[in-house]
Amino acid sequence: MDSALPHFLTSAPADLAQAAALLREGECVALPTETVYGLAADALNEKALAQIFTIKGRPLLDPLIVHVLDLAALAEVAEPDARLAKISHLWPGPLTVVLRRKPCIPNLVTAGKATVAIRLPAHPLFREVLRLTGRPLAAPSANPFGYVSPTQASHVRDSLAERCPWIVDGGDCEHGLESTILDLSTPGRARLLRPGPLAIELLRTLLGDVEVVTRASSHQFAQDAPGMLERHYSPATKVVLFAPGTTPEVEDDAAVVFIKRRPTSPLGAEVFNFSETGSVAEAAHHLFALLRQLDQRHYTSIHVELAEAVGLGLAYNDRLTRAAAR
Repeated sequence: MDSALPHFLTSAPADLAQAAALLREGECVALPTETVYGLAADALNEKALAQIFTIKGRPLLDPLIVHVLDLAALAEVAEPDARLAKISHLWPGPLTVVLRRKPCIPNLVTAGKATVAIRLPAHPLFREVLRLTGRPLAAPSANPFGYVSPTQASHVRDSLAERCPWIVDGGDCEHGLESTILDLSTPGRARLLRPGPLAIELLRTLLGDVEVVTRASSHQFAQDAPGMLERHYSPATKVVLFAPGTTPEVEDDAAVVFIKRRPTSPLGAEVFNFSETGSVAEAAHHLFALLRQLDQRHYTSIHVELAEAVGLGLAYNDRLTRAAAR
């Protein structure tokens, strides 16, 4: 290997075969998903898993999501729940389900808990690497722990550099927010642990009652799922939130981000807009990329408009609320 790290791999079959070979050998490879870029490793290889925590600076109390190709592969690592029949048509896609783990799953994946988070990703490059490796892959976001998640290959390069020597470049991520996490590990109880691209309204239509977990988790205890800590997805610059449809009062040299373009802007601030039409899907898609961009410009603060807390707005607001926590 030469010293010019990281190495970018493409969608070419030979490059994907190389990525799969590296993963089988116990290396970590950054892979694109439809949500954000993931730092992938063999989910059954404890040495490979340990590299994820080292590269990210991730606490061992924060569990990992295991990505599998299909329901047959899911049944090898988790105990299927009968309720999966009602939601399995959402896979492949941005849905993670927490189930009872099987003994083959190492404690590093689950933070020592009896449950494991499972997802069937939709991104064709990730799915092809899964097929080629024939192994389940753990893949948290490919960024330093707690920082803004990467939605482009360049984000992985910029934040991990030589710590992640292999990156498969799949372009921009479709959704730009991490997966919805649904806990089905307790019979008769369904909990939304993390909102995401698949809305709570859809899950309730399919499953009936779904409890929304709103409390933030403590760093002192093993988490039920990733992304539940009070402060997460956070740039170095202070993030300040303001209510939908309002205009904030801001200091000079601040950045203000509206969901939809406004005819007037706050005095002294540089103004940005997620969408010409006010689309929350567009805002979610661009959220992390714009936070990274603004963080590099050293504003005094970044003021971001919240969305109405329905549908995808729940996930968008969740990421911003955690980004703003101090």
